[in-house]
Amino acid sequence: MPKITYVTFDGNQTEVDASEGTTVMENAIKNMVQGIEAECGGACACATCHVYVDDAWAEKTGTAEPMEEDMLDFAYDVKPTSRLSCQIKVTSEMDGLVVHIPERQA
Repeated sequence: MPKITYVTFDGNQTEVDASEGTTVMENAIKNMVQGIEAECGGACACATCHVYVDDAWAEKTGTAEPMEEDMLDFAYDVKPTSRLSCQIKVTSEMDGLVVHIPERQA
């Protein structure tokens, strides 16, 4: 089972076991990770599950699709590795994935 580490803006880390086929957001909500609000429940209709994918993992998680890019326009402090965690599907290759949570959501 892949592990994901969520790092808050102040450096606190939460590591969770994630089932393949779920999203990074679903695993954050299930494990009550602070800073991931996910107001739309994963429908890519808000930007409250915004994360920064750690540089070492950016290639494995892929790039944002056009709809996600549009929603990122509403996110706080967007960076080159910004993604909506509801759009990142967990695969076995993502074991050890690290995502950083911004100081606040949109």
